[in-house]
Amino acid sequence: MASNDLSGILPRVVIVSRRSVRKNKFVDFVGEYHLDLIVAYGAVPVIVPRVSGLHMLLNSFEPIHGVLLCEGEDIDPSLSDSETSGLSPEELDEIRKLHASDTAIDTEKDSIELRLAKLCLERNIPYLGICRGSQVLNVACRGTLYQDIGKELSKKLPENQRIMHINYDNYDGHRHMVKVVKNTPLHRWFKDSLEEEKMDILVNSYHHQGVKRLPQRFVPMAFAPDGLIEGFYDPDAYNPEEGKFIMGLQFHPERMRRPDSDEFDYPGCPSAYQEFVKAVIVYQKKLKSTTSVPKPLKLNQEMEKKRKIIVRSFSLARNLYSTGSDINPSKESELQAGAEFLESNTALSIQQEKRLKQMGATVRNAGSYIERLKQNEERERLARNIMGKKSAEQLVDLLSFYHMMGKICSEVLEKKLHGIVNDLGS
Repeated sequence: MASNDLSGILPRVVIVSRRSVRKNKFVDFVGEYHLDLIVAYGAVPVIVPRVSGLHMLLNSFEPIHGVLLCEGEDIDPSLSDSETSGLSPEELDEIRKLHASDTAIDTEKDSIELRLAKLCLERNIPYLGICRGSQVLNVACRGTLYQDIGKELSKKLPENQRIMHINYDNYDGHRHMVKVVKNTPLHRWFKDSLEEEKMDILVNSYHHQGVKRLPQRFVPMAFAPDGLIEGFYDPDAYNPEEGKFIMGLQFHPERMRRPDSDEFDYPGCPSAYQEFVKAVIVYQKKLKSTTSVPKPLKLNQEMEKKRKIIVRSFSLARNLYSTGSDINPSKESELQAGAEFLESNTALSIQQEKRLKQMGATVRNAGSYIERLKQNEERERLARNIMGKKSAEQLVDLLSFYHMMGKICSEVLEKKLHGIVNDLGS
């Protein structure tokens, strides 16, 4: 395949690793079942390591055609506006001891994953959240979490309604019942395994946190007997055939395997990954069709003549600037073509204007350009002062906003530049 032929490249699904300590060293990993299923259905997983500062470098992983976020530590309570005031210091200490592997907050992983979740919501990039990933999606949309289901939810319920959501003595084998909501994707995937009246399936469970308040944009797909939401999706952003998929599942369908076997508990278990990758593939095709590189413009004879006149004008101005000589009256008409082009072109950046001024083509407007450059330096100083006072979350939101604005500006600028060339040819 030629290096410039992108048609054969598989769509990219970004997955953030989880950090642990092994032999006194940090190790980043992603569960193999996630990777196997992504590859099996036609996409390639791109693992984002949990490295300090990486949340500022996510543009380096573009193009992103899908995001899968899965297991990990508890999300920092301060990011979800979750109330912990109802828990006593003794209860919080008990939670930390009981769930020691989860309660060690990983702020860098939080920053990376929340940034990716918000990117998906802004661009409609397919998103599948499993376990912690479903909680990240909920928090990214300003939902809240139970900091500990056992302390906040179960203690309010009668004994027969309480559910064990994590069992360290039977970690992978533990299951509890969930009721599937009709006419949801989860219902369609598991309908062959459901009894029409009961609508129940058994799911695995590895969590002590969970969705408390679900934002209005989402619709629940399953509930545990204690009322905890076990799955949700955005119906306005769900249509795999059109490249749309925004969903969170609290359980792990990829791990719902029969003992000592790779065979799934239910035929519908891999469907979340299958439909997710289907959406990812379509999203990649749509992205290619909207961001294809335009072919170089072919200038007709008349436009080529005008182009040469403008180039000659800039070349003459550069020579005058570098030699410091006076303008020959006979050459003034040649300089005029370049000056007129600059006056009509309002799409130049400050850097471009500064460079052209140095070439001599914009000498007569040098004063105004210098003034604009000074204003820009003052604005930058003020901006740095303001940004230094903002929180990390506010800065992440601003970066997301300006990334979107930059994309829009690029598209508008391209149209304007095409318009300038067309005007030259008319």
